[in-house]
Amino acid sequence: MLLSDVQENSAELGLNDHHQNEVINYMRFARSKRGLRLKTVDSCFQDLKDSRLVEETFTIDEVTEMLDGLQTVVHSEVESELINTAYTNVLLLRQLFSQAEKWYLKLQTDISELENRELLEQVAEFEKAEFTSSNKKPSSELIKPKLAPLNEGGSELLNKEITRLHEENEKLKTRLKTIETQATSALDEKSKLEKSLKDLQMIQGDQKTNITQDISELEETVSALRCQFEKTLNDSTANQKFLEENLVTTKHDLLKVQDQLSTAEKELEKKFQQTAAYRNMKEILTKKNDQIKDLRRRLSRYEPDD
Repeated sequence: MLLSDVQENSAELGLNDHHQNEVINYMRFARSKRGLRLKTVDSCFQDLKDSRLVEETFTIDEVTEMLDGLQTVVHSEVESELINTAYTNVLLLRQLFSQAEKWYLKLQTDISELENRELLEQVAEFEKAEFTSSNKKPSSELIKPKLAPLNEGGSELLNKEITRLHEENEKLKTRLKTIETQATSALDEKSKLEKSLKDLQMIQGDQKTNITQDISELEETVSALRCQFEKTLNDSTANQKFLEENLVTTKHDLLKVQDQLSTAEKELEKKFQQTAAYRNMKEILTKKNDQIKDLRRRLSRYEPDD
């Protein structure tokens, strides 16, 4: 294998020939735009030299003014180029996505890979190998101004899509049969449930009639018990009233008897105090009390002091 073949393989981007040629077309376009902008920047400096650098000496203010003006012009040119490059990339992505959507494809991008230094260096090597090699021959595909339609790849994708749709159709048919079987079973089950419901409603109708009769009998029984209870309650109320009146009369009689008894006790005590035996007993108790007091007084004289 020759050294040139090795360098060529190392500079490839891992794409097929068609896509690699499209990348080369875009890089050729980007190189031409870059060259034009660099010439514009160079012309800005040359204009400054031709128009302002006509004297041998300049003051600091004059140099500052010239550099500020040159900065403004260069800044405007670089900003315009960066904006135009961004818009150009958006249009390129739009073309790719439009072609993908025609075949119902969804492309994804990884923005973080745009700053991968290793990949950027690989692209630089690819550009260097493509545009500086003296052995490169122009290809008819390199000068196409637009993206080529998907031909061979389109047929393959279409066949894959037809196969996928056919398989999906078979799956849907199988699922439909399963659903039909389940629906038939559900209808049979529904018929059985409706029949069972009708039988249950008939049974409930008979039971409802019997329950209505039982309720009527129960209501009559409750009504009779209520009347009997009200009669008993009235009788009890009359008896209670009679007993309360008797209780009040009895309380009055009891109080009267207690008053008479208290009066009799007082009269009896008064009569007893007027008898000779009561007076003698009272004199004896008085003397005994005086003796006891005298004995205590004498006894206290002989007790030792603490």
